[in-house]
Amino acid sequence: MFSKDVQDLSLHVTFDNSRLRVKIADSAKQHWEVPQSLMSPDPSYHPADPAISLLKFSYTESPFAFTVSRKDNGDVLFDTRDHQFVFEEQYLELTSSLPKDANIYGIGEVIGRFRRDPENTVQAMWARDAGSPDYQNIYGDHPLYIELREGKAHGVHILNSFGMDVLLKDQTVSYKTLGGVLDFSFFAGPTPARVMDQYTATFGRPHQIPYWALGFHQCKYGYKSIGEVAGVVANYSLASIPLETMWTDIEYMDMFKDFTLDPINYPLDKVQAFIKKLHANNQHYILIVDPAIARNDSYPAYLDGLKKDVFIKNPDGSNYVGQVWPGYTVFPDWFAPNTQQWWTQHIATFMNDVPIDGIWIDMNEPASFCQGSCGSTRTGIPPYPWKDPNYKPDVPQDFPEPNYAIHNYYGNLSAKTAPTNARHFGGVTEFQAHNLYGHMEAIATRSSLIEINPAKRPFVLGRSTFTGSGAYEGHWLGDNHSKWSQLIDSIAGVLSMQMFGIPFVGADICGFSDDTTEELCLRWMQLGSLYPFSRNHNAIDMIPQEPYLWPSVAEASRKALRTRYQLLPFMYTLFEHSHRSGAPVWNALAFEFLDQKNLLSVDRQFLLGRSVLVSPVLEKGASTVNAIFPPGIWFDYHTYKHIQGPKTVTLDAQTDGHMPLHIRGGHILPLQGSALTVAEARQTPFNLVVAFSRCGRSKGSLYIDDGTSLEVGLNFSSIKITANHTTLSTQGYFGYNAIPDIQKITLVGLPSTHALVHKSNTVKFAEPIHANITTVIDGPFATVTLEGIRLPLNRPFTLHF
Repeated sequence: MFSKDVQDLSLHVTFDNSRLRVKIADSAKQHWEVPQSLMSPDPSYHPADPAISLLKFSYTESPFAFTVSRKDNGDVLFDTRDHQFVFEEQYLELTSSLPKDANIYGIGEVIGRFRRDPENTVQAMWARDAGSPDYQNIYGDHPLYIELREGKAHGVHILNSFGMDVLLKDQTVSYKTLGGVLDFSFFAGPTPARVMDQYTATFGRPHQIPYWALGFHQCKYGYKSIGEVAGVVANYSLASIPLETMWTDIEYMDMFKDFTLDPINYPLDKVQAFIKKLHANNQHYILIVDPAIARNDSYPAYLDGLKKDVFIKNPDGSNYVGQVWPGYTVFPDWFAPNTQQWWTQHIATFMNDVPIDGIWIDMNEPASFCQGSCGSTRTGIPPYPWKDPNYKPDVPQDFPEPNYAIHNYYGNLSAKTAPTNARHFGGVTEFQAHNLYGHMEAIATRSSLIEINPAKRPFVLGRSTFTGSGAYEGHWLGDNHSKWSQLIDSIAGVLSMQMFGIPFVGADICGFSDDTTEELCLRWMQLGSLYPFSRNHNAIDMIPQEPYLWPSVAEASRKALRTRYQLLPFMYTLFEHSHRSGAPVWNALAFEFLDQKNLLSVDRQFLLGRSVLVSPVLEKGASTVNAIFPPGIWFDYHTYKHIQGPKTVTLDAQTDGHMPLHIRGGHILPLQGSALTVAEARQTPFNLVVAFSRCGRSKGSLYIDDGTSLEVGLNFSSIKITANHTTLSTQGYFGYNAIPDIQKITLVGLPSTHALVHKSNTVKFAEPIHANITTVIDGPFATVTLEGIRLPLNRPFTLHF
């Protein structure tokens, strides 16, 4: 069809209990594959006998086709029969049948609805420096989908770093890739959470975040000086709005060169004094680092890189030269043997002078403003090529396009990135490994930070991601726009990244490009206060949008972030569950209520874990929300008034009120007090909010450790909390002692006929406790609050009431 057929193929099938791997490769092993060293599988994964697998594999040899089905009910999940199969040197194609109107989620990174259109999806996989175009390829490459079918979920993933199209149409899913092998993994589920568990066990569990990362973050591209940055921090304090971490974009650098400071606007002594003051207040500072290294003969990072031979090459062996913010630049080759040591050395030297708390890696598709190598003789900061009619590359552009053109929206695969003919160490071409570049930089950066401080959890936030990136970094959704539509799209973006094993994710609050408005920023601060990664950030030349600049936004931000900081122990526990099992921190309603067909396309509401329903305002001028309540009983987070689902309810959501949140009956939330910093909030007493189900039971959990140690050892607590109408108890492992007591318990959803009967308050290990008890009746239910108590969380207890 498009290139020479490969005549001899081999089929490799590997089973475990809930996962099935099917790899179709050239028998001569000439086709490049993603190195397994770039994945971080759970060590508990072991292949198993097919007899115990939940999935069944069947195939025919001529014509070759295969099926994957469930053993329990025979449901065929993947079926290549009656579809074209092609395996050529530069084109591979495999197609499977799908049910009519299939419920498919994933296939990213993409901006658009959470549920993919089963009849009109064309998704290119080619990492691309592009801000926020709808349904086009952007920064990351994640060819995973989860399908919901008849109340069950399964997942399908292909591991391949070449350019690729994934298409949904005519009741099929098709994979069309420009090379490599067809390395599929099938995940039996049968719930979305189990698919995520199986997926992250195969490719890498989400990394354990530092506790402070859950605080609120502030950035802007264009802070002119360290004095302006310090002024922003001071204004947050004056406005009594929580601020955990301050960020600075490329303007802090000397002529945009990594590992440098602008000596005029960001002098070393003033930056050091600023960081010292931040740290004294338990706040943090993060700086951006781009992979592009200025081609400058007086620049140590460049000269040392030349000496160690760590840069990407042209076909003739010269260094590939692109063009990024510092001008003509070279790019680290993460395959080269000396690159890790070189990268670590220069990060360490910089951090020895500038003790930042994490690194933000950007522009790592990699992005370049010229097409092809810009040459070996030019220096300085040039005009952008697309504005220079006389621009020509110094090195001839010899990167022929493949005969099959994937739907890369820049067209030419070498546009705005390293050319496909660029060479990495070992003869690997950019054509083969392009989609791995940002992923490999994240691995290298995390490794550097661990080598610099082996005891401390590293913080890395990256732009271009790949399968397994969540084991090394968090992610933000890129250069969005200050538009209501992009506020809406951010929910689907965060939900999709949960699927891909990157739970620590968020969008730029109030929007990056364009000028925001007061109302839009207010509503975005409300929603963004519950992003897993919560950061306000916008572009240079856009109006400032720090939330304290408008009185209404400041007040809404105080309320929203007060709620976030109360929820920190609950959210940190969700992240620990995600780290251990891949469980989502944000959860789609369709993924939790598998039997509710009306929820299949809902992506304007979501759940925190399984316990809190979030119903944000997403439309200009709106003061109400039409919220869908799934089956069960739900209690308003602030008032504890109940709603019995399933039903749709119009909720009041005035700009001067709270974003609607509802606790799911049957769930317990461990809360603490609000504060301006995470460290201060962690010292406040606990409040257990126990929301009972209709059957009078509730359960929850709490994970706690010091929040910073890379290896926690035995110094953690993992506590299970259970309750019924007469008993509340804790059990589990209690290894962390520096934890405040429970001083408040709120029992929500008690039968109102029983709520006023007070029998006894006793704990098994101590004298009878005394509590101030208040009761509020809400129809058939009552909320009973016990205050003034002291129950320890460093050992188990049972409370009878």
